[in-house]
Amino acid sequence: MQIDILTLFPEMFSGVLGQSMLQKAAEKSAVTYNVVNFREYADNKHATVDDYPYGGGAGMVLMPQPIFDAVETLKEKAKSNQPRVILLCPQGERYDQRKAEELAKEEHLIFICGHYEGYDERIREHVVTDEISIGDYVLTGGELGAMVVVDSVVRLLPEVLGNQESHMKDSFSTGLLEHPHYTRPAEFRGMKVPDVLLSGNHKLIEEWRNKEALRRTLLRRPDLFDKMELTPEQEKWLQEVKKDYE
Repeated sequence: MQIDILTLFPEMFSGVLGQSMLQKAAEKSAVTYNVVNFREYADNKHATVDDYPYGGGAGMVLMPQPIFDAVETLKEKAKSNQPRVILLCPQGERYDQRKAEELAKEEHLIFICGHYEGYDERIREHVVTDEISIGDYVLTGGELGAMVVVDSVVRLLPEVLGNQESHMKDSFSTGLLEHPHYTRPAEFRGMKVPDVLLSGNHKLIEEWRNKEALRRTLLRRPDLFDKMELTPEQEKWLQEVKKDYE
């Protein structure tokens, strides 16, 4: 996968993309990162990328020319006519695991990280394919949002995670929150690991994990049940879990 990131602050990405799983993904050639300062594409002598909004108002607005030229150049270099061009924006679609899985199937992603008051509307209308928001709050710029999306997408690429089943059982990938995890020692400060996990009975362990995933979702995010269709077996387990709270 090719990931291009357009930003006015490229140095913000060096620590993130050069560490941990994101760095390992690049070393495995699963992904190539290209962080671009789109100020370099400004066609005026002062390299200005923003201007006052027509009609007046507070703040500055990103001009269309640098963004249009930068995206067109990146498309030409990658020989990619149909990349997903993602605008990080509070007005965008609320980001979730389903969207991450969708983007992970693409060959080329271009992220636009804006600053100032907003973007010239022509950028939205003629350059962008996706507008994404990572939550109902406003950040100084789109850089942190892009980092979140890149991390969540890259970890889904083949060969990136050590265990290919890891992300398949993550919270939200199954529609439910993930079940609790335990490791050694079996007893710590009087707190014990559930006996079923020490039993060696894989069928019972899997059933326990499914029930606990349902329990955690019921207690913390019951709204998720509105978005998924439970299997008959899951429905049975959910009813058993609910009895614990009657």
